[in-house]
Amino acid sequence: MIWPLLTGALTGLGVYALIRVLMRPRPGVATLVARIDAGSRSMQTHTLSEYDASFSGMSERTRGLMTALADRLEVLAAQRGWHLHRQRADLAILNRTVGAMLATKVVAGLMLFALAPVLWAGLRLTGMDLPAGVPLVLGIGLGLFGFVLPDLSLRSEADKRRREFRRTVGIFLDLVAMNLAGGRGLPEALLAAANVSDHWSLVRIRQALANARLFGTTPWEALGDLGREIDLEELENLSGALVLAADDGAKIRQSLSARAATMRRKELARAEGEEGERSQSMLVAQLLLLMAFLIYLGYPAVMLLFTA
Repeated sequence: MIWPLLTGALTGLGVYALIRVLMRPRPGVATLVARIDAGSRSMQTHTLSEYDASFSGMSERTRGLMTALADRLEVLAAQRGWHLHRQRADLAILNRTVGAMLATKVVAGLMLFALAPVLWAGLRLTGMDLPAGVPLVLGIGLGLFGFVLPDLSLRSEADKRRREFRRTVGIFLDLVAMNLAGGRGLPEALLAAANVSDHWSLVRIRQALANARLFGTTPWEALGDLGREIDLEELENLSGALVLAADDGAKIRQSLSARAATMRRKELARAEGEEGERSQSMLVAQLLLLMAFLIYLGYPAVMLLFTA
């Protein structure tokens, strides 16, 4: 009786969740504003590269299907008012859309869910007598794991790219200080420093500065908005320092040089800490191998003592 009850409960829960997703609640003012703000993916500007493209490793037909699913899910997310605050900054640093992440989550969950009957059939062929409710429970577990797995991968990739962006910001500050020393004004120095390379981080900074000129905002406001969008504290602090320099006439060149040196020391300390953690991990692994080897050597002698 346990397996039929559990199967019925899980089926009812799935039907209830499906109804909740398909029901159209009465939207409030905040939801309507969110729909207008996030309504169309095609109106969002992206500086995509081969690394940034969400479906770059797929065939043309598969990429088309995934893109269509991503568009549909993004529209659905905007209609439902799903803000996804936690993932927004990670998606922004990777230059990916909400629809692409949702499509990846859905496809990964369905693929692992479909894998459960195959595993169950393989185990039955080997002679294991498993109940009929095992594929459903196993499929739900694998499907949930596949649905959550893209979130973990997204967080890991975003943290890696933020570390790379921090190093670029330190170099960018030095370049701005050098341009200021050459007699350029602050906006010209920022744009010239961003045009030095076509690295993806400098491309993002250059795009933010270009958009500031088009929209009639200041470059430091654009850098602050970019820092808040990708959750990078260094860009927000740089924006505040540039605002002080523009409003109060502070000596920005020495401040930028000192800030760049501080960021380099911080990155060096972080790298040394990571190397120390790796060294400790290697030491623990060596101790575990030594203990396993000692147990392997002493096991026959101990067994002889117990059997004597």
